[in-house]
Amino acid sequence: MKVLKFLDQYLEVILISILFSIMIVSTFSQIILRALFNDSISWSEELTRYCFILMVFFGISYAVKLNKHIKIDLIMNILNDKKKKILEIFSTIIFMLFTLYLTFYGAGVAQKMFSLGQTSPALHIPVGFLYSIIPLGLGLTTIRLLQKLFGDFKSFRLDK
Repeated sequence: MKVLKFLDQYLEVILISILFSIMIVSTFSQIILRALFNDSISWSEELTRYCFILMVFFGISYAVKLNKHIKIDLIMNILNDKKKKILEIFSTIIFMLFTLYLTFYGAGVAQKMFSLGQTSPALHIPVGFLYSIIPLGLGLTTIRLLQKLFGDFKSFRLDK
């Protein structure tokens, strides 16, 4: 139970920190090798790109967890508390339906890429793994949206 609580609290932070560290080391190594030895690593730019893409998708999930995703407050500012909560629940449901759709669509695309057997140019990673970033990141976002939705329903019921 402690492990699940720890993962619930820190999963995205840990993953983003690891990915960002890999990006820094890879890019710094490339700069040093080019500047001092007039040589380069053929795969560092590709690795940095894929780490950045992963960071973006985990960042979406983390923003949902912290309730820091982009939203327009104009309508929220003119509504009373009860209507604000209803609108927030509605927008969370719409967002969750969108992430569910993209998760399943992305899984289909990833599966198709696995079946084609294509690999990335420098790292020679199966492209299916790279496309799996979409359902992985958005699946985690969907879980965070479900958590938010349960919390919103709970607070809505308590306020009645």
